[in-house]
Amino acid sequence: MADKKARLTVDGLDDVIELPVYSGTEGPDVIDVRPLTGQGLFTYDPGFVSTAACESKITYIDGGKGVLLHGGYPIEQLAENSDYLEVCYLLLNGELPTPEQKEEFVSTVKRHTMIHEQMNHFFNGFRRDAHPMAIMVAVVGALSAFYHDSLDIDNAHHREVCAYRLIAKMPTLAAMCYKYSIGMPFQYPRNDLNYAENFLHMMFGNPCEEYKPNPVLAKAMDKIFLLHADHEQNASTSTVRLAGSSGANPFACIASGVAALWGPAHGGANEAVLTMLEEIGDEANIPDFIERAKDPEDSFRLMGFGHRVYRNFDPRAKVMKQTCDEVLAELGIENDPMLKIAKRLEQIALEDEYFVKRKLYPNVDFYSGIILKAIGIPTNMFTVIFALSRTIGWISHWSEFHSSPNKIGRPRQLYTGPSKRDYKK
Repeated sequence: MADKKARLTVDGLDDVIELPVYSGTEGPDVIDVRPLTGQGLFTYDPGFVSTAACESKITYIDGGKGVLLHGGYPIEQLAENSDYLEVCYLLLNGELPTPEQKEEFVSTVKRHTMIHEQMNHFFNGFRRDAHPMAIMVAVVGALSAFYHDSLDIDNAHHREVCAYRLIAKMPTLAAMCYKYSIGMPFQYPRNDLNYAENFLHMMFGNPCEEYKPNPVLAKAMDKIFLLHADHEQNASTSTVRLAGSSGANPFACIASGVAALWGPAHGGANEAVLTMLEEIGDEANIPDFIERAKDPEDSFRLMGFGHRVYRNFDPRAKVMKQTCDEVLAELGIENDPMLKIAKRLEQIALEDEYFVKRKLYPNVDFYSGIILKAIGIPTNMFTVIFALSRTIGWISHWSEFHSSPNKIGRPRQLYTGPSKRDYKK
């Protein structure tokens, strides 16, 4: 039931159009514009930045206040007290698990970490220098060819099994992309390790010797997974929902999310940070690049500063900064030239009036890029790790969409092409 109504008058129409107005638990009211179609009208909203395309209970963002909530819990509290798999449970179920529920959840995820052995042959079809995201789009979609027993999207149990499989297998596939690119053998998962430790084992271990994950690095990896787990109705999540609205299988829908995330305007931000640092090259060049960043006529932009959604500060960045400091101290690589540039840029952004006034603070992508480089993960793997992390958000929104009445997405358009005309020979 609508809380109130909006009234719209349009030139040429005699009647006032009444539109229901709804209020959520948080955030601005929304005007239900569906009655407009009965009057032959549509709304015009390029980029859907003023349109609520769905109702959701999963994640809430208040960009003006720097708030990110998962199931009502602030991201800062989750980052301090929880871990990635517990947040996965929260996003899927709407509540934090009891100790018994968490143990069962973690155990079930571990039982799904391996992939079908036949999938190993898929990788041989790619060039060794193929971008890992190109491979990820293909192999994630290919999962549907191997797991026919859980593709009924109207079956709640099937949806749950798919969620477990995707959470468990994405680290395995991601690590395989890396191993393939450097010509090293794939590492089977180890279920005696936790989620982040197992990923590092599959990335950096080899059959010649036992790999022991560094606990500081594993903790940092888990933080990166957790802080990127979900971010409301972003481009890739909206893509997954739209693909899901057609009735496509879950693996195809998640592959569509991977494809959308691949775009540099979305998931490539932390990769762009490292590219920028390489372009600056030396601390001595920083003043020139700062001046270029301030020049509206110059195309150069400081990557990893400010955020499209957060107009104040990115609540994830504070956690990521602390983690970044811990990783650099653990590895003792504060003298790395690129990391020196990053630390100096961070200091300038937090002190320079130009950046402070515009609230161009370092965001989560700035710090996560530095952490991943320090750990030894190549730049072209950054977006793959983002996809791994965001899979839980995608599958949670996909599952939520199919858990209630829904219809296929069909955006409208403002047509500005030629009017009807006759074909003449």
